[in-house]
Amino acid sequence: MAVDRDQVLRSAAALLTRRPTATMDEVARAAGLSRATLHRHFAGRDALVRALESLGIAVCEAALDAARLDDGPAAGAVRRLVREIEPAAGLLAFLYTENQLFEGEEQNEGWARLDARMAAVFRRGQENGEFRIDLTPAWLTEALYGLLASGAWAVTEGRVARNDMSHMVVELLLGGAVRREEP
Repeated sequence: MAVDRDQVLRSAAALLTRRPTATMDEVARAAGLSRATLHRHFAGRDALVRALESLGIAVCEAALDAARLDDGPAAGAVRRLVREIEPAAGLLAFLYTENQLFEGEEQNEGWARLDARMAAVFRRGQENGEFRIDLTPAWLTEALYGLLASGAWAVTEGRVARNDMSHMVVELLLGGAVRREEP
């Protein structure tokens, strides 16, 4: 029987977003495989996490494309982005905490592409007078990642309804990013 690598990754992502410390045995069971079969596809946890990183980047890039970031006001683009990326927020939360992905000089260039595209939306919002200029686009991008991860964890723990997550992330981010007139 042929193993669908994408399905294995999605099963691993679903498990690891709920239980980040799950063992490779548990990942194999969740994917309906033996540990030996899983090991043939991913030499160990590091290889699995790297494959999940690639999946996460691809999912995020698709969400960025679907969000039409260049259309209309920047705040609308951020709202669309959060709505598009929300289904992958659990995977992003897991990846966000995987320190091995951010060590050394071998960081996946996909993260830099994602960061640049998101930061461009915040920069555009600043240039158009929508967003505060005292917060850098890089900081707003990191804040967005952090809020998405926090939202995913809150949903997983039952503290936030899944249907409320996107609204809460956007309102907190934009409520803190909106430019206010000086008295």
